[in-house]
Amino acid sequence: MTSCGFLSLGRAPARRRRRLACLPLALASAFGGMALLQLPAVAHAQQDAPALGETVVTANRTPQPLSDLVGDVSVVDRQTIERSGAVGVADVLARLPGIEITRNGSVGNTTSLYIRGAETRFTAVYVDGVRVDSQSTGGAGWEGIPLSQIDRIEVLRGPAAAVYGSDAVGGVIQLFTRRGEEGVAPYAGIGFGSHGLRKAEAGVSGKSGAFDYSLGAAHEESRGFNVLPMDKRTPSKDGFTSPDRDGYRSNSGNLRLGYQLTPNQRLEATLLYSDMEAGYDPPVSFRTKPPILFRNDISNNTLRTAGLSWSAKWNDIYSTRVQVTDSQSVYKTQPSFYRTETNLRGYLFQNEFRFGPHLVTATLERREDALENAPTTSSGLLSSKRSQDAVSLGYGFVQGAHSLQLHVRHDDDSEFGGKATGSAAYGYAITPRLRATVSAGTAFRAPTLYQRFSEYGVASLKPESSRNVELGLQYTDGGTHAGIVVYQNRVENLIVFDGSATNCRSGFGCYASTARARYQGVTLSGGHRIGDVSLRASLDFQDPRDLDTDHLLARRARRHGTLGADWRIAGWTLGAELQSSSKRFDDAANTRTLGGYTVLNLVASTQITRDIGLVARVDNVGDKDYTLARGYATGGRNAYIGLKWTPQ
Repeated sequence: MTSCGFLSLGRAPARRRRRLACLPLALASAFGGMALLQLPAVAHAQQDAPALGETVVTANRTPQPLSDLVGDVSVVDRQTIERSGAVGVADVLARLPGIEITRNGSVGNTTSLYIRGAETRFTAVYVDGVRVDSQSTGGAGWEGIPLSQIDRIEVLRGPAAAVYGSDAVGGVIQLFTRRGEEGVAPYAGIGFGSHGLRKAEAGVSGKSGAFDYSLGAAHEESRGFNVLPMDKRTPSKDGFTSPDRDGYRSNSGNLRLGYQLTPNQRLEATLLYSDMEAGYDPPVSFRTKPPILFRNDISNNTLRTAGLSWSAKWNDIYSTRVQVTDSQSVYKTQPSFYRTETNLRGYLFQNEFRFGPHLVTATLERREDALENAPTTSSGLLSSKRSQDAVSLGYGFVQGAHSLQLHVRHDDDSEFGGKATGSAAYGYAITPRLRATVSAGTAFRAPTLYQRFSEYGVASLKPESSRNVELGLQYTDGGTHAGIVVYQNRVENLIVFDGSATNCRSGFGCYASTARARYQGVTLSGGHRIGDVSLRASLDFQDPRDLDTDHLLARRARRHGTLGADWRIAGWTLGAELQSSSKRFDDAANTRTLGGYTVLNLVASTQITRDIGLVARVDNVGDKDYTLARGYATGGRNAYIGLKWTPQ
């Protein structure tokens, strides 16, 4: 018989910490017995009841009201980002349904994000419509994306390769910078926090006639903490230095310009730059004999994105969008040398036809990837390129109680040939407040250039491919929303590193596309408003599993969830949030366990004056000792206070 564990918030000895076996019961009880259901196509992260009239673009790559979508979408607005007190994009996303993160230590270190348990590389990431990816590790480098420049986030859970092509196996995340509005709106802010955290930002946005603009810059730095607290040995024993602080420094900026050529034609350009430098400690397995002093290693992440788009509405029926994008992601370390650079160029020509309740889209797209990878100063440089050309068709229908979305796409890769994907989704309003949805879709991810052409690569690797089905039920009534989504996503030709392979150029093994995985689960969430108090909760039951070994996939919990409340009183907004996760395994063999945890976060915000706002936050109030990756510490209890000037 399993007993329910307490929501432990302190640093109790490991033998006394109880597992969160009854997390679902704790969340449900705190919610007053209300059914915890997930609401697809709803802005889960917003504090109040979701605004179904809000327009999003991520689900189908064209602006549509949330109420018309069948997809499982969350929206995070600027107010939520600022009140979060978070310093990383991944930390904000981790508070949404269906999302987990892992990090090797502090902000700036390697960060992974899982949507419904799917690998980081299975999420397609865009910044102002510009694709961000790595052709070495696969997936976006979350530690290098600057939260200070982000104004809005849209998250689509579930495959979307029939719309976006390669990589959208688990979902799609779109990040948007600020867009200028009528008038002139300058802003400036400062913030201070634990571990010597200091933040400063400034910018201005506005609109005058046909021209709109937004410009922002930010600097952030922290002394950090020792990310390997178990390493307390000195050089006299094995050549390693004494414990150090692994801090970080970040500089970022963005520019967004728009010009209304005619009432129905718009030209827009976007630029974003980020440079993140962070101290890190390599894991124990990297130690060598004779010992090498790694403890002062520095990693550097540089991200640059640029986009130019022209949109035109020719009449009430036909509109087009043409876009050219470019991104560069560079990761390097010193003094132990490593450098990898991914350049990605994209071209998009999208056509939309609207006939009453019908929407038809036809899209041509080209993607060009280039990788330069230098593992050491003495090894040869890997330099490789590829391209993908695609054509896609979409159909949407919304009328009365019915919503239908159909998509089909064909991608032709310059290396391995063609790949077709498709999706179908249907929603039916059973009552004005209750809606049911069903969807199915296929997706794929092409192997990275590193997985194919590095010393560990296999040129004949097959694309990873998936089949997903899901069912949803949603309820909305004023300040109350609730819903449930049940899903199963099966991936074939899953690429893993095979250390036992013998036909490899490297003596340590090579990549192989022979594994299979199944990501299945249930996501529940809901919200309710009682006077000045807003309640919200989400809970995920999932089973991300390797079908060949029957083991759980590494660093993903069977259960995780959040429970939050906000209270508006006397000009203040006071908030509390619990984040919980059950145990996980740090390795594919499921032999090394990462314990479950629950942390309590508190936040308070107010307008000190008409133009100056204050936000104060304490995360991990109970100073809970837990890890997201074995051997790497988290920051413990930390506090933050910030002031922002936004003249009204």
